Amino acid sequence: MDIEVLGTLAVREQGVSVTPTAPKPRQVLALLALHADQVVPVSALIEELWAGTPPRSARTTLQTYVLQLRTLIATALEQGEGSEGGDGRRTAKDVLVTLPGGYLLNSGGGTSDVREFDRLAGMGYRAMDAGDFPGAARLLREALSLWSGPAFADVQGGTQLDMETRRLEETRLCALDQRIEADLRIGRHRELLAELTVLASSYRTHENLHGQFMLALHRSGRRGEALDVYQRLRGVLVRELGLEPSAALRRLQRSILMAGPESPAGVAETGNERLVRVG
Repeated sequence: MDIEVLGTLAVREQGVSVTPTAPKPRQVLALLALHADQVVPVSALIEELWAGTPPRSARTTLQTYVLQLRTLIATALEQGEGSEGGDGRRTAKDVLVTLPGGYLLNSGGGTSDVREFDRLAGMGYRAMDAGDFPGAARLLREALSLWSGPAFADVQGGTQLDMETRRLEETRLCALDQRIEADLRIGRHRELLAELTVLASSYRTHENLHGQFMLALHRSGRRGEALDVYQRLRGVLVRELGLEPSAALRRLQRSILMAGPESPAGVAETGNERLVRVG
C-alpha cells in the first residue's frame, strides 16, 4: 500500500486507488492512513467524525464506512492480482483490520510520505548537528519536496485531523527553518532571497524566518532592506500581539546597524539559543 497525505490524500493498494470521494469515509481513511500499521481507537474515529456530539448510531455508521473502504480495497486487490506482487491471498480484512477497540490499516510494508519525510528530516537534523551543512541542506530539501500542499488538503477534517494537520505543519516549518539555516551556512544567501520574501509575507510573525531574511539581505549587500524587514516585523508584533521582537532578533538588528555594508554575516549558536552575529 502506498500512502500520501502531505498534500491531497492518495491511498493505493497494488497501484489502484482506494480513496473514497464521500467526505465521511474519506475522513476515516485519512486518519487510518496517517497512523498506518497502528491501531486507531474507535473513540478517536467517532470524535473525528462527529466532534463530541455523536449520534446514537455512531458505531454502526462507522462500521458502514469501514465496509465501504473494504469494498474499495477488495476491488483494488482483485485488479492487482495479475500484476507483479499480487498473490491473491491478501484480503480486504487483512488490509483494514478490526481489532479490539479500533481499526488498523495494514500497509503491508508499502510507502508512506509522512514516514519518508520523518526519516529524511531526521537524517538532515543529524547532519546539521555534525556540521555537514551541504548534506543537511540536501536531505532537508528532499524531505520538503514530499509536500505538495497542506496536509490533507482535500479532506474535510474534524477535530482529530485538524490537530494532526497543525502538528504536521509544525514539523514542516521546523525542517524548512533548518534547511534555510543550512543554506545560509554554505553561502546561498542570494538564492534564498526570493523564497524568504514569500515566507516572510506568509508567516508575518515568525521571527526566525524574518531573522534569516534579514541575514540573507545583509549578506547580499542590501543592509537597508534588511533593517526594513525588522521594522515591519516589529510593527506587526507590537500591533497584533503586543510584543517586542526577541532579544536574538534585536541583537541581529543592532549588529546590522553597526556593520558596514560590505561586512560578512555569520550565525553562531550558544547553548539552545540561536544567536545571529554580523561581522
